[in-house]
Amino acid sequence: MSRSQPPQSKKIARERIALLFRRAGEFFPDDPLVSDRCVALARRISMRHRVRIDRVYRRQFCRFCHRYLVPGRNARVRITRGKVVMTCLSCKRQVRIPVKKEHESG
Repeated sequence: MSRSQPPQSKKIARERIALLFRRAGEFFPDDPLVSDRCVALARRISMRHRVRIDRVYRRQFCRFCHRYLVPGRNARVRITRGKVVMTCLSCKRQVRIPVKKEHESG
């Protein structure tokens, strides 16, 4: 017997995830640990409700240590060979994101 969820639960989960990431950005300058906790809560909500975290938010935290990332503070961002390379300065892991090339029309 599977547990069914109300039809609005996914929408509410997405709104809460967005709110948590906004709060993480607000809290980071004062207390980075609170920002990390916001990321942890957002991940738990997304897993519980089986909702993907939007791409914009996925790039704001480390996939490996789950820290909230702020370029220049605890993350290094470089562009090299058609890729954006983000390095988490907490765990030293790198994420490479391909850069799409603009298609010339003409």
